[in-house]
Amino acid sequence: MPSHHTASANGPAGAAMTLGVIGLSTSIFFIGGLFGGVGLILGIVALTKAERTGSGRGKALTGVVTSALAIAVSVLVAVFFVWYANKTQECYRPDSFQQYKQCVHQQLTGN
Repeated sequence: MPSHHTASANGPAGAAMTLGVIGLSTSIFFIGGLFGGVGLILGIVALTKAERTGSGRGKALTGVVTSALAIAVSVLVAVFFVWYANKTQECYRPDSFQQYKQCVHQQLTGN
């Protein structure tokens, strides 16, 4: 077994990077946080493996960073939606979309 492997020798690193990128690109739809969670775990596993084998460190690090960002963006989006729903809850039963828009504008601006 040769001492130097190609980057593909660290499978979790590639998986973590892929999941991190998918998680980040879908983080505005909540599901990105799930991809990010799995990617973060795989990224940490891959970093540990990279310490031993010397391969896949870049991909593993990319996976950890993009996964952490995906989780952070998903949390921020969730917080925003909860805040928005709370601020506009009395607008949910309008007779028309125009009334809804006007009510939301009043709730968010105070006018």
